[in-house]
Amino acid sequence: MFFKATATAAALVAFTLSAEAQQLRVSHQWSEGDVRHQVAQIVADEVAAADVGLELQIFPSQSLFKAREQYKPLSRGQVDMIVFPLSYAGGLRNAYNLTLMPGLVKNHDHAARLNESPFMEEIEKILAEDDVMVLVHGYLAGGFAGKEECVTGPEDVSGKQMRAAGKAFEQMLAGAGASIASMSSAEIYNAMQTGVLDAANTSSSSFVSYRIYEQVACFTPAGEYALWFMYQPMLMNKSVFDGLSAEQQEALMAAAEKAEAFYLEEAKKEDGAARDTFAQNGVEIADMTEEQFNAWRAIAQETAYKAFLEGSPDGQKLLDLALAVE
Repeated sequence: MFFKATATAAALVAFTLSAEAQQLRVSHQWSEGDVRHQVAQIVADEVAAADVGLELQIFPSQSLFKAREQYKPLSRGQVDMIVFPLSYAGGLRNAYNLTLMPGLVKNHDHAARLNESPFMEEIEKILAEDDVMVLVHGYLAGGFAGKEECVTGPEDVSGKQMRAAGKAFEQMLAGAGASIASMSSAEIYNAMQTGVLDAANTSSSSFVSYRIYEQVACFTPAGEYALWFMYQPMLMNKSVFDGLSAEQQEALMAAAEKAEAFYLEEAKKEDGAARDTFAQNGVEIADMTEEQFNAWRAIAQETAYKAFLEGSPDGQKLLDLALAVE
């Protein structure tokens, strides 16, 4: 009788343990109101609804790791997933610098095609070498704002003091005759207000959240043509994914597909919201033309692209693959 009761208790404990969901930890740098948190939340909610014994716990606002220090912990399995601007790891893998390179992406639909291209396949092969895989693809865009004048073509920046989002953009702008002032996007407002900056380049969401429209006369939003696109995917440790059951993997991929579609639509909405916000605050709106985009790309080829190729023996192949996407 004792043996039977013990066996029953053991079976109950085993059932309870198996019924407890396996928990995966997700790290990112943004607040819970940010679109990138919402992308992670969709994956978490969809996986929970699938009821496959899997649970995602999200750690926002750099609460687990500092923003730029998340890639190595992911690669080492110290965290299971991250939402992460891949160019942050450009110092570890030069190829990742192509995911924040002027003129490689024209608009959001072009970005979506790039995500499905041989270029992205090569990036994913490099990620796999670090035991990392892409769960959700996503690009966010940005534009230019000028304190007194519009910035659309290269001739508009000559002699101006500018802030750019990313080293490659600084190289391109310097090539067009601008002087560069490096600072975070949080410092743009004050630098404009005090006359330190004449113009700035950052993401659509930063332009709105930091109220830059209060300090500028003209805004060039991301539209049919834009220079600034930053790849910010949701990444996962590959060994962790491979260790899941087939049912859990399927649930995760289905959730990721839904999150990716949301990400693309929200990215477009952020650009539209920035355009509307600046216009409503009396700021002139100036759209970049195809001719201006091509002029910028020509300068980027002589500056940012050239600098990238110096640091990468396989860089030309990757650059060609990216440029080949129509």
